[in-house]
Amino acid sequence: MSISDADDLHATEHVPSGSRPPAALPSKDTLSAAGDILRALAAPVRIAIVLQLRDAERCVHELVEALGVTQPLISQHLRVLKSAGVVRGERNGREVFYRLVDDHLAHIVIDAVAHAEEGPRP
Repeated sequence: MSISDADDLHATEHVPSGSRPPAALPSKDTLSAAGDILRALAAPVRIAIVLQLRDAERCVHELVEALGVTQPLISQHLRVLKSAGVVRGERNGREVFYRLVDDHLAHIVIDAVAHAEEGPRP
């Protein structure tokens, strides 16, 4: 490689000395699915539902009692969480018991709540 070739290479790199190359990104489909999950978790009531479901499954009336909101509102939020793949419901007689699809989702919410509790950073 000649000196002029090396100069051309450095002129087009735009990478500051000592910096790391960009991290590999997941596929667009994976990024889109992650965005859907984060949007589904973006409402305070839905965050509270996930926190209630992190340790045990719950039925709608238990969530109504724990969160102090109406049954139709809980049902609406559960539909959003279910369509995003955050929760799943299983019928047992007249009750439907909801649970988180996996523990990753609880960790996302717990970390977000912990970060918010830390308060603003300078």
